[in-house]
Amino acid sequence: MEEIKNFYQAINEICGRDPRYKPDSYEFVMQALNFTQKEFKKEGHISGQELLEGIRKFALEQYGPMAKTVLQHWGITRTSDFGNIVFNMIGQKLLSKTENDTLDDFEGVYDFETAFKHIVKDLKI
Repeated sequence: MEEIKNFYQAINEICGRDPRYKPDSYEFVMQALNFTQKEFKKEGHISGQELLEGIRKFALEQYGPMAKTVLQHWGITRTSDFGNIVFNMIGQKLLSKTENDTLDDFEGVYDFETAFKHIVKDLKI
């Protein structure tokens, strides 16, 4: 229970410093990270591009055709927004990174309109 409280306290601190993204977006990224680790069958570190692929699948699994709208509501409109969220959590010690991980790993990986249309079609939602 204390871990959950500490997570939400940390997110509130982040949002106080960087109000671009709603608190729900941070919880979503943590859930998407767990989803992605299972998807790639990895227990530890995953790359920014792997996480973005997992985020795409997880968002559509959770929110279906409304995924892009939900993400926009949280302030997320491009892949670099996920990088900002991840690095905000790294700064708060909720996540860790390797020396090779950078914000650039999240820059322009996919276009939201194209990416979510393609996956929706593939999932037959």
